[in-house]
Amino acid sequence: MDALVLIVFIIVYTGMMLGHLPGLALDRTGVAVLGAILLVAAGRMTTAEFGAAMDESTLFLLFALMVVSAQFRMSGFYSQLVRRLAVLRVAPGLLLAILIAVTAILSALLANDIVCLAMTPVLVEACLRRNLDPKPYLLALACAANIGSAVTLIGNPQNMLIGQVLHLSFSRYMAEAALPSALGLAIIWLVITILWRGRWEQPGRTIRVETPPHSLRQTAKGFILLGALVIGFLIAPWPREMMALSAAGVLLCSRKMRSREMLGLVDWQLLVLFMGLFVVNYTMKEWGCLAEIMRWLRMQGLDPETPTALFGLSVVLSNLVSNVPAVMLLLPSATHPLAGPILAVSSTLAGNLIVVGSIANIIVIDQAARLGVRISWRDHARVGIPVTVASLIVAAVWLWTRLP
Repeated sequence: MDALVLIVFIIVYTGMMLGHLPGLALDRTGVAVLGAILLVAAGRMTTAEFGAAMDESTLFLLFALMVVSAQFRMSGFYSQLVRRLAVLRVAPGLLLAILIAVTAILSALLANDIVCLAMTPVLVEACLRRNLDPKPYLLALACAANIGSAVTLIGNPQNMLIGQVLHLSFSRYMAEAALPSALGLAIIWLVITILWRGRWEQPGRTIRVETPPHSLRQTAKGFILLGALVIGFLIAPWPREMMALSAAGVLLCSRKMRSREMLGLVDWQLLVLFMGLFVVNYTMKEWGCLAEIMRWLRMQGLDPETPTALFGLSVVLSNLVSNVPAVMLLLPSATHPLAGPILAVSSTLAGNLIVVGSIANIIVIDQAARLGVRISWRDHARVGIPVTVASLIVAAVWLWTRLP
């Protein structure tokens, strides 16, 4: 075990846990990049090994699907959809159920973070226009985006990573994740309905959010390519990242939407975060540090290769360091036949527990705050804790019945 490699690893994952390094203006991405730079500069990784550390298929898939999501944002689809939902003449509880279902479907097919980023401002506008309290709907949006994204291997970054590294079948994974995710969505509706019973209305101000004009043609173009992609993922033998890159290439060849604007909507920070963590984790593995940590865990009675320990460690680490770093750390131990679904479902559902457990939570709360709607940690915990505990119990029971 190399002391410097271990120290850098501890610093990087402390940064993942805190979201920054004390005294420095570094966010999680900056911390990961700094760790990678230190390891290369210290000679613990050569530039020749840099390519071996990267999982190019995951990076390509993530990038390509971000371009697909950008198509829907620029076409005005998300804002048009939320405004259409807002004018439905239905009771607040039924409107909540429809929002949860729509958010989950979109998050399963498109990146959940992008869905939250695009829908949050318009949802605040729509709720205020109907004299409804935005808080229950915003919390439902965040929770449903997380749980809905667990249904597929393209719903969130950690699922993409798991699917690519473990070479999981798209359809087989959906069969394992669909039921616990669907029950999790029902739990969201039940918890929020109980908490806000009789308190849906909130008369007050109205706002108007500026959004891109809706283009039915561009939206249809996006859905045609997305549909073709999903069919390809289900039945085609070609690599998923190649199919996704082909779709992204078609979308970039547009006469209406500028490529600069589309690429500007790609989350480059997330891609760089992945690259930095790939370097740190690869170096930990090559210098024997990761094996020592796993050996210590086994001595404590926690073998990450067993389904129960993998599920529990995934839940805990996802709320300590966020789900993407947690998944990267646990992937080398994902050797059980059901390890992929266990790791994907547990890390994703765990993201609803506290605000920093998921980027989707942070996006919703930050976007809402800019429009004058304050959601405190306590507000989130009142919904997030019961939703997470109940959905994880359901998932654990379901996955236990699926064990070979």
